[in-house]
Amino acid sequence: MNQEKMTEFKKILEEQLETLLRDAGRTVSEMTDDQSNFPDPTDRASLESDRNFELRIRDRERRLIGKIRQALERIETGNFGICECCEELIGEERLKARPVTTLCIDCKTEQERKEKIG
Repeated sequence: MNQEKMTEFKKILEEQLETLLRDAGRTVSEMTDDQSNFPDPTDRASLESDRNFELRIRDRERRLIGKIRQALERIETGNFGICECCEELIGEERLKARPVTTLCIDCKTEQERKEKIG
């Protein structure tokens, strides 16, 4: 992959990382600032359900942040865009769709097939 494409993917990943970190910070501040008191159990349950949903989303985003950081590290080391299984180049379209990917489409398909079987 040429340097221009690497720079483009680095920018995309850095923007995603910044957005995720900003959203996580906002969630934390909103949850700690919110001192709502709901005497109605239904309202309280609804608030708790919403918070649990928000926390599940943030947990998924936390894992994505780790993957983004790993992808940025791969860019720095020159391993970005190389399948960790077969060591072939990962297609540019696949990287555009999921820049944190570590597997080419063939290896990912095989991995998913094995997961279904086992």
